[in-house]
Amino acid sequence: MSTPNLGRLQKVDLRLAWMSESSDFTPWLAKEENLKLLAETIGIELELESQEKDVGPFRADILCKDTATDNWVLIENQLEKTDHTHLGQLITYAAGLNAVTIVWIAERFTEEHRAAMDWLNERTDEKINLFGLEIELWRIGESPIAPKFNVISQPNDWSRTVQKAAAGVEVSEHKQLQLRFWTAFREYMEAKKSFVKCQKPLPQHWTSHAIGRAGIHLNSIVSIWNSETGVKGPEIRAELYMDGPNAKQEFAALLPQKETIEKALGFTLKWHSPEDKAMCRLSTRQNADFLNELLWPDQFEWLRQRLETMHKVFAPIVKSLNTAPTL
Repeated sequence: MSTPNLGRLQKVDLRLAWMSESSDFTPWLAKEENLKLLAETIGIELELESQEKDVGPFRADILCKDTATDNWVLIENQLEKTDHTHLGQLITYAAGLNAVTIVWIAERFTEEHRAAMDWLNERTDEKINLFGLEIELWRIGESPIAPKFNVISQPNDWSRTVQKAAAGVEVSEHKQLQLRFWTAFREYMEAKKSFVKCQKPLPQHWTSHAIGRAGIHLNSIVSIWNSETGVKGPEIRAELYMDGPNAKQEFAALLPQKETIEKALGFTLKWHSPEDKAMCRLSTRQNADFLNELLWPDQFEWLRQRLETMHKVFAPIVKSLNTAPTL
């Protein structure tokens, strides 16, 4: 078998594509297909809120929502090497917002700014996440120019776990089991190449999955209580979860489609809209002893199948709902 002709990658000056950050690069990045490339790089599904948006006393080049958590994602851009001015802005954002992901994109990160980002990630809790990315442009011969993001700095979840332990934050044996379950589940989903993405594992009874709309996401749940009988008994659940000011409207918009939705899913759902809470959920369950680690592979597969089916059915529906999230 003969070796095919191979091209040579050539790096392209950023200014050939974008002369200005504000009028060229920011509008380019704000387009859906380019935000998707960024989202795939950092592992967060992004929904654009606006460009050049004030958030309280702050102003971000691009403002997005993390659709799995509904937390803000602030993006700052530079078509040059990093500088102290932008670093100061990022620190101000982190200090002033309770839960935020900050993405700093530049042509090149200096060593001191890379070290500063790593230092900040080591000293902030899980509510503050900072990413540093370098943007490059490449082509082969006369091919179209292709963008590439390189992660220079990102949150260090392991060091945060160590910090909590050192600070004397007690994590119960049951919480440790939940963390192991979700860690193994995310590895299982990645091994299966599932299109449903898992958030970082945490010691809690649920983990979330983005579905493409702020305020709505999928949840995977492990519980020691049977939600059907109300008595003690382990189960696993998959659910569509709605929260925030539009949750009741969104639930009401879905309810007339109940029969069509469940037919498309191939299984029924429990439709739950408590009067005393803002949230609503549509769930499916199975008796499952998640306390027994030997049974996890079957439980992972059940969750994967349910989540993938629910994502395929619900994603186009929730994206087209008329009750747009309130800013």
